[in-house]
Amino acid sequence: MAAEPSPSAPASRIVGDRPTWVRWRICALMTVASFVAYILRTNMSVAGEPMAADLRLSHVQLGIILSGWAWGYALFQFPGGVLGDRLGGRRMITGLALAWCLFNLLVAFVPGRDVLPITIVIGTLMILRFLMGAAQAPLFPVIGGRMVACWFPVSGWALPNSLQNVGLTFGAAATGPLIAWLAQTGGWRSSFLLTAPLALLMAMVWWWYVRDSPSRHPGVNSAELAVIDEGRVTSFEVAPERGGWRLVLRDRQVQLITAGYFSANFVFYFFFNWLFIYLIEGRGFKLLEGGWYAAIPWIGGAMGAFLGGWSCDRLWKRIGPRRSCRLLGAGALTLSGLFLLGAARAVGPLWAVALLALCLAAEQFTDAIYWAAMIAVAGPQASAGCGVMNTGGNLANGIVALLVPFVVDRFGWPVAVAGGAGFAFVAAAIWLATAADHPIVDQQAVAAGEAVATT
Repeated sequence: MAAEPSPSAPASRIVGDRPTWVRWRICALMTVASFVAYILRTNMSVAGEPMAADLRLSHVQLGIILSGWAWGYALFQFPGGVLGDRLGGRRMITGLALAWCLFNLLVAFVPGRDVLPITIVIGTLMILRFLMGAAQAPLFPVIGGRMVACWFPVSGWALPNSLQNVGLTFGAAATGPLIAWLAQTGGWRSSFLLTAPLALLMAMVWWWYVRDSPSRHPGVNSAELAVIDEGRVTSFEVAPERGGWRLVLRDRQVQLITAGYFSANFVFYFFFNWLFIYLIEGRGFKLLEGGWYAAIPWIGGAMGAFLGGWSCDRLWKRIGPRRSCRLLGAGALTLSGLFLLGAARAVGPLWAVALLALCLAAEQFTDAIYWAAMIAVAGPQASAGCGVMNTGGNLANGIVALLVPFVVDRFGWPVAVAGGAGFAFVAAAIWLATAADHPIVDQQAVAAGEAVATT
């Protein structure tokens, strides 16, 4: 791929009094990228039921396969974020999307146990899901971290992140009925084969339109640049200094946000990995019926994600990042835990679906708040900081993928569902100790000042 031009303003810069809307078109493409990514990552959760039946897999064996994606995704968050800070979003996301297409196709061609021993089949599927997870890992650290920081003003980082979350939750919502229909009509392999080209199309459009920063895009006029730069004290135009990632790892606020995101994502990844199977086994829905009902919590999650980003940006302007993040984050996660407890004890299946939708809506309400807080704390190392946070968040995925089937086998679905509520309450408590207005760059300046004073 050819390198991008220098960050100097294009000669064809548009002049006008009203800001152009290129930043929102970039945001729309980031939302589409999230949508496509979640169809290609959630398809295994839905296709897992017919795949397990076809390959005669147990819950634990299916959990092992699902955990492959989780560990690949968790382990490559931070390295992917550091690499994204260096390469930029245009080249990084294009290459990743091409990899999504390839690994999704390969899953469709894995032989059955009549051709290979079941251990090799399980191992191959797990490795492919691990590679798929590794290829998807840098997506949100890059677009949710550095690209949002570059393309939007300081007090507007939560809403674009929430719109990406809308994309991923609608992608997850579409996956239920779409993959269930493909699996029932053409077999589980077709659900991977026929969705892979979405990633190829996305890569082509992304490379054609996206630039790493507003100053490199010929469609951005001076008025839009002024809007984006309003209130900005840190430049995201150039790559951060080498070694800055060490400051990210040592920072207390980064660690607190990461711990909170881990706890909140324990709830999220129950939905991601086990919602569809829970509705079929725990609540008695049939395959296609379960696919449609599984979409309802994700639609609720999309609505909650949008409201969370919109609310955070508005409150951020009024009372600042620390109090706005604490108030909204702790409150919504407390509600999420209460709704999850209610869903576990609900008598009727439809009541359970409704409470699960409220639970995911409340949990997703906080997602953009986490990302905006991390950008504020990490500064020029935004992708690296978001990579650390998403590493913690997705370690929960690996644990949920393996823990839930063991709990279900021993204690039943109600205990497995209710167990996530405790993590939601822990995440709420962590927000009360987090200071989103304490950036790493300030700590660097203080340390430099103290060093000068002692000499």
